[in-house]
Amino acid sequence: MIAMQYSFTLPADYDMSIIDRRIRDKGPLLDGFPNLGFKAYLSARKGEFGSRDSLYAPFYLWQKPEGASDFLCGPGFETLTDAFGRPQVKTWIVWQAEISPDIASARFATGDILHTEPYAPLADIRRAESVAAEADLATGGALASVSGFEPTSWTRVRFRLWRELPEIGENTQAYRVGHLSLPQP
Repeated sequence: MIAMQYSFTLPADYDMSIIDRRIRDKGPLLDGFPNLGFKAYLSARKGEFGSRDSLYAPFYLWQKPEGASDFLCGPGFETLTDAFGRPQVKTWIVWQAEISPDIASARFATGDILHTEPYAPLADIRRAESVAAEADLATGGALASVSGFEPTSWTRVRFRLWRELPEIGENTQAYRVGHLSLPQP
């Protein structure tokens, strides 16, 4: 599995209703996309949830790399880049992905990008992140929980979908979920 996210930082005075409309109109186009675990159409307004910027920042969980490749090489992503420019697409190898049967009721998301210290024991970190992902779903109220790593910049991702936004830390980015594309039932 691969986790993927790109983000557009928008001007502080940007009319976010444009993003809301884009999500409403374009979101359903990825419903049932081959090899997609889910796509969360995410936005944050400057000042909301402590966000420093207004953002449009979709997050993807791909079951197979071919799904990510097909999407990035396809017409939907081309339309996005025509509107906003070509973003840097962050990708992570997934260590653990837990998804609740109630995932469709997600209204909020949180994401943390963490740096891995040089020579830190990756097996131990992987184990701890996997346990945390499972626990967030089992007891923490998360509807989806994804953890993974990227071995070029040695970053880790900790992404969660929520029905209700939990208390968040200072370095956690919170978002509203405008639409959630899921696989065909």
